Parts: sequence; C-alpha cells; structure tokens
Amino acid sequence: MSDTEADEGGNRKVKRFMIVNRKAPYGTIYALEALEVVLIGAAFDQDMTLVFADDGVYQLKKGQQTKGIGQKNFSPSYRALGDYDIEKLYVERESLQARGLAPEDLLVPVRVLGSAELSVLMDEQDVVLSF
Repeated sequence: MSDTEADEGGNRKVKRFMIVNRKAPYGTIYALEALEVVLIGAAFDQDMTLVFADDGVYQLKKGQQTKGIGQKNFSPSYRALGDYDIEKLYVERESLQARGLAPEDLLVPVRVLGSAELSVLMDEQDVVLSF
C-alpha cells in the first residue's frame, strides 16, 4: 500500500515510519540524510518515529564542536522536531550505557528503551529505514 492510498472510508491512511540512526553525526552523510527524511515525512503528515542506537546516540549529544572538522553543526535542528509534530524519539539503553552517556547528556528529551522494547516497537511500524 502506498502512503497515498485511502482506507475503506475514503480517508487517507497515515503510515508509521521509523527512522533508525546508527551512525555518528559527522564523517558520513547518514545522520543529516536521516534528519531530512524525518522532516519530509512529517511535512506529508506521516507518523514519524526516530530511534538512536549504536554510534547514532552521539547525534543527540550536547556540546558538539564541529569547527575543527570543517562541518556545520546541525545538532540544534533536533530541538525543532517538536515544531514538526515529531515527538517520538527513542534511544537504545544499551547504546547509551556502552558510550558512557545518560539521557541528561542529550539535546532533547527522549524515551530510553532496551533493545527488546525497541524490537517490539519496530514490529509495529509500516516502514523502517536504517541510516
């Protein structure tokens, strides 16, 4: 079913998208591309969920300094997600712990879930994209 199909009552059906961020914020385009996909999905009124796991948890770390690597710090963009009605932000507990981080170290409020809980949440989605 495409995201433009209608349900039996003729109403447009909203799809549930999960974007899983597994890469560090800089050094590749994955983090920025994932953010753009989420914003595009929200612009089309889709149900967007963001998950940060593995090195992806660094995308939300406070105090990122990118001047030394010559890249723009796009991390403040995560603070605007609520303006786009993107409020489902999850971080994998094991990934945070393995990197010595806590929810207080992150730019935005997130819900911390274990990998088993995230797996259940993933099964509830219509589309899962991993970056």
